[in-house]
Amino acid sequence: MPHWLVVGLALGVASSVLAACLFVAANRLYPSRQARRRRNDGEHRRRAELREYLDAIDESYAESHFVEGQHVAFYLPERDVAITFDAQAYYRIERSPTVPVLVEHEMPGVHLGDRLPFDVPEVEFGPDEADEERVDPAVAAFSELGVPTSASLEEVKAAYRQKVKEVHPDQGGDEDEFKRVREAYTTAKQHAG
Repeated sequence: MPHWLVVGLALGVASSVLAACLFVAANRLYPSRQARRRRNDGEHRRRAELREYLDAIDESYAESHFVEGQHVAFYLPERDVAITFDAQAYYRIERSPTVPVLVEHEMPGVHLGDRLPFDVPEVEFGPDEADEERVDPAVAAFSELGVPTSASLEEVKAAYRQKVKEVHPDQGGDEDEFKRVREAYTTAKQHAG
């Protein structure tokens, strides 16, 4: 191979790697609105719910704590209980004197009390279930799509198409929000005037 070809290939590969590193660094330093929203939605929301629940039962805790060499979401020092989202951390901590509690990202914070290895007081936490039952699914569906309950089928379809453009995961949207919009569309279609 000619020397100039080897040098050219080496420079091309080096510049490609440098460009990729710059894009990754820029994306981490200056994330887009959708990336920030995605990062803050799931785990951030669950952490906030768990924090609210632990405050409601008046339990002291340390957040983002290391226990037995494992990073856990919450540590209850008075009870020696570690709350984690990571199954591997759970199984490693399980072999120690600390009691681990595994919490799935989808689990609402109010259900943490069912998993804690000690009795927790009954507390009013989160939205009242009776209030949730009173919300008409059709009204909620129209609201999710941003159209009035008197909207026609064509208006519902148009609102759905517009909303999907904003929330579709392929366009940088959130998967959970996309599912809510799809479910709202299915319900709103059935009740459209």
